[in-house]
Amino acid sequence: MAKTGEAVMTDASHRNGATLATLAVVVFAMVGLAFASVPLYRLFCQVTGFGGTTQVAQAAPETASLALPPVTVRFDANVNPKLPWKFEPVTAPVSLVPGEEVMVYYRATNLADVPTSGTATFNVTPQKAGPYFMKIECFCFTEQTLGVGESIDMPVSFFLDPDIRVDENTKDVDEVVLSYTFFADIS
Repeated sequence: MAKTGEAVMTDASHRNGATLATLAVVVFAMVGLAFASVPLYRLFCQVTGFGGTTQVAQAAPETASLALPPVTVRFDANVNPKLPWKFEPVTAPVSLVPGEEVMVYYRATNLADVPTSGTATFNVTPQKAGPYFMKIECFCFTEQTLGVGESIDMPVSFFLDPDIRVDENTKDVDEVVLSYTFFADIS
């Protein structure tokens, strides 16, 4: 009888060990997915323009189509409360013809008594304009570090893809808002 009890005990130990191993794999997989979800989501948004994510281009078309109605682009600036910066658009709203390259500026000022670094996230509204908003140059592509009390004017060079006026979903877009939010780097 002792052998039967030992067999039951060993069977239960093996099942508990297998359950523990399975749970450990699930936990590690979930932690891995949690860390990978942000870069994967960012990649998805950049490729598809989902959520108002803008696109990156090497250059604007050589000529803008003056036959297309212009679009007004307004600028928005926000700072996460953990970053002691003042951040604002310098450029007033612009009206541009799709295909026309425009350069605008945002200003950031470090209000802290130590150098600080930040990274900007961005989007456009309406979200459906995201796939047609093409950035050539942007401060949001890299981390920004400001010294004590330092201010810097940061350029954004962009154009709207002329297809924004061809797509049935975006023909009615007359105004786009380019929005940035700076977050403190936790490096």
